Order: sequence, then structure tokens, then C-alpha cells
Amino acid sequence: MKLLNPSIIIATILWLPGLSLAAEFGTALKTDTMRSEPYADAKTTGNFARGEKLEILSKKGAWLQIKTSKNTGWVRLLSIKRGAGASGGSQISGVLGLASGRAGTGQVVATTGVRGLSEEELKHAEFNENEISKLEQHMQSAEQAQKFASQAGLKAVKFNYLPKGVAQ
Repeated sequence: MKLLNPSIIIATILWLPGLSLAAEFGTALKTDTMRSEPYADAKTTGNFARGEKLEILSKKGAWLQIKTSKNTGWVRLLSIKRGAGASGGSQISGVLGLASGRAGTGQVVATTGVRGLSEEELKHAEFNENEISKLEQHMQSAEQAQKFASQAGLKAVKFNYLPKGVAQ
């Protein structure tokens, strides 16, 4: 049995991780502004136009860090369509459209799967007594809440709670 050349094996091992690090591309769904950080109040770093092709560098919560032909910055996830083809519909997407009942209806549904803090942020969280005090300053008493509700024209509604241990 003939053994493989060690240099070929080493080259293959070094090449394989690069496959997972391949760049991801997308297309702008609308004209939007890029930010220096993933926050709505961060400094503007540039703009991009609807339909512009761009490279997706990273993701943080509901934000994507992107690179256009002119600038790099952060933009909201819903402004970008991931994938190289902006208008290409594959056979699988057609089948999924039929299965969901949306084929040919023109009803497009967009969702963003972001929920609170990331695991990394939770690991680095620290107790902050000053922030708790700020939060407590916004608390309202039951009397204040009732007064607010009556001024807003809200009416109390009584309802029966489900018995404990009963699931529906």
C-alpha cells in the first residue's frame, strides 16, 4: 500500500478550516446607513443603496457588520438579504412556499431571531446597584397605576384564572 505524501496531507488539513471561514455575501434590501458600532445612536460611517452587493463580516444580535465597496459598518439585520443571489428562487424555496401556503400570494414574512442577551454577555454580567436604583425610581404604586388607567379611559376587566396544574 502506497502512503500519501505528508505535504499533501498537511496542505489539506490547513485548507479545510478555510472552507468554514468563507465570506458570506448579501444584498441590500433598502437604502440604509451604516454605523460604527451595533447601536442605533452610533456614529454614521456611510450609506449603501438598495440592491447593492456587500460582504457580511460578522453578526451581533440584530446587527450585521458589513463591507461595501466604499465602507465598513454595522447595519440592522432586516436591511440585508443574506446569500449571493438577490432574486434567485431555488426549487426548494418554491416547495417551501407551497408547504407554507404562501406560494404566489405576495405575502412576504420577515422575522428576526434575536432574544435578549447572548450567552457571552450573560457570562460577563455584573451586579450594578446604581442601575437597580435607577430602575426603582421608575416604579409606580398601585394607586398611581389606577389613576393613570382611569385618565387613559381604561376599564378593569375581571376574569377567572386557570386552576394550578392545568395546561391547555
